[in-house]
Amino acid sequence: MLPRLLRGRGVGTVATLRTTWSRGLLTTAHDRGPTEPPLFEGTIPQHFAGIVSQHGDRTAVITRHQRLQTTYDELDKKSNALARGLQGIGVKKGDRVSVSLGNNMEFAIATYALFKLGAILNPLNPSFNSGQVISALNHLETSHLLIGAETNLSRKPPRSNVSMLTEIAPNIKGSKLESEVAPSLKQIILVDNSEGRVDVSELRAAVPFQSISHDSQHALPDQNLQKDEIVNIQFTSGTTSSPKAACLSHRSILNNGIQIGDRMLLTPEDVVVCPPPLFHCFGCILGYMATATHGSAICFPNEAFDPLASLKAVQEYRGTALYGVATMFLAELDLLANGTVAHEGFQHLRTGIAAGSSVPAELMRKLHRILNLEELTICYGMTETSPVSCMTRTDDPLQKRVDTCGQLLPHVEATVVDAGDKSRTVGIGERGELAVAGYLVMKEYWGDPVKTKEAMIPDEKEPGKFWMLTGDEAIMDEEGFVSITGRIKDTIIRGGENIHPLEVENCLLAHDAVSEVSVVGLPDERYGEVVAAYVVKRKGSKLEAKEVRDWVREKLSGHLVPKYVFWVDDYPRTASGKIQKFILREQGVGLLKEGQGLE
Repeated sequence: MLPRLLRGRGVGTVATLRTTWSRGLLTTAHDRGPTEPPLFEGTIPQHFAGIVSQHGDRTAVITRHQRLQTTYDELDKKSNALARGLQGIGVKKGDRVSVSLGNNMEFAIATYALFKLGAILNPLNPSFNSGQVISALNHLETSHLLIGAETNLSRKPPRSNVSMLTEIAPNIKGSKLESEVAPSLKQIILVDNSEGRVDVSELRAAVPFQSISHDSQHALPDQNLQKDEIVNIQFTSGTTSSPKAACLSHRSILNNGIQIGDRMLLTPEDVVVCPPPLFHCFGCILGYMATATHGSAICFPNEAFDPLASLKAVQEYRGTALYGVATMFLAELDLLANGTVAHEGFQHLRTGIAAGSSVPAELMRKLHRILNLEELTICYGMTETSPVSCMTRTDDPLQKRVDTCGQLLPHVEATVVDAGDKSRTVGIGERGELAVAGYLVMKEYWGDPVKTKEAMIPDEKEPGKFWMLTGDEAIMDEEGFVSITGRIKDTIIRGGENIHPLEVENCLLAHDAVSEVSVVGLPDERYGEVVAAYVVKRKGSKLEAKEVRDWVREKLSGHLVPKYVFWVDDYPRTASGKIQKFILREQGVGLLKEGQGLE
């Protein structure tokens, strides 16, 4: 079994936060992160209380689009008030509360209100349609849904959520909320973010957010919170087919946020501009948790990514850090290059995080030169590991920050195993599947013991220790720097957003004219990867590529729509009949050179 060969080297010692920790060179692809500083063995509210006592008068959250700011002391009081209000409408410790909001002050306050209550925060992608939301609610048996009157997505006009809410609860304009499609749902809490575009007064069965958030100077009574209790459930795949809901604890996300902020050298003087969404680990843990654990300020430029708003936020609030995936940074650099934004007001920037997908070397150099991000860091992780396991340091050599995703965070252990024989740890520089262990590994996939058992391998020598198989192909060098070279799994990463081919395949298979379909990712200069669909038409069908795209756009989210559609008669297969997707990718690259697939 895999764990038998994962026992290994001695642990190195920490030098300083700004230098690589000192230890001997590795001889196999197995490493442990530093043992200092020690883990915080408490809950998120306990740690937050300490931050409030030390930095209560400092700015905690800025929402540029709302023109709102709140200090840590105000955030504490507002989250106390909301927690009491939520408790008053039936939210209890352990209840799952799904939140479908953009990056706004209401989401920021609700996060700590739910943590204090001991309720379980379940962030939903605001681009989900009603079917996806209903599937998520039922999977978790959600008791309360917190949602905006409208959804604001990047580069799209605002979308009213009235029709979605009506599908979830047909009597939402009546006096009492009932939902046949989501029987566990007790209340819908409505944030009016529509600026008058939506008449929320007619949604009488919904509870207005403002009505349950009153001023309060009093903290909640003791909720008997425990550090290892689940506090956050993040969906890691499409919720219309076979969702995986990763269960994260106080201990795992709190310490991950602390370590990320430590490695960035965050202080209470920092202002972190964070365009990535709060519904994703990038926004809520790398962003919000990392800043809140260091008394730093976090600034959300807009509800959804807007490159202009992001650069303006840096200028207006003297941002010292900027977050993003490669596509976000490219869009921002374009605005500077074409003169839309004046090249001034960026002198305070020093650091940030690039994550979600690989960052080309030339882009890194531009970010250093043009935006002064000379201490930009790179993170690698997965939702199931809370999420970051590897991260570069602010003073790592540029080549390490370009070619690798850094070394392990403290109290994290990792190995690279032979993808075909997981009992064998590979050698230095040899490719294999990355496996991770430590405090950061999720507790389980909610309601899915089969998938949990497939992903988490118990260690034979240490009871209670589990190895998370990442599905990613990686190599480790002799200093413990990890490079992700591909994916064992077929996940497509489009602009930092994970796309699972099965969801798109299942959607297209529901089309009468589609006989068979296989979906892979193909390289794209802007997004890193995009969706490509290889479709076998039913005999006699006159199906066109536009119909394929429109079908997916109607049934699923826009980022799942195939950019390329290829018509095929069959697929390359293994002897057992499985489609060889790596061959489809190779063929697709060749077809793109011939100009095919964009009809």
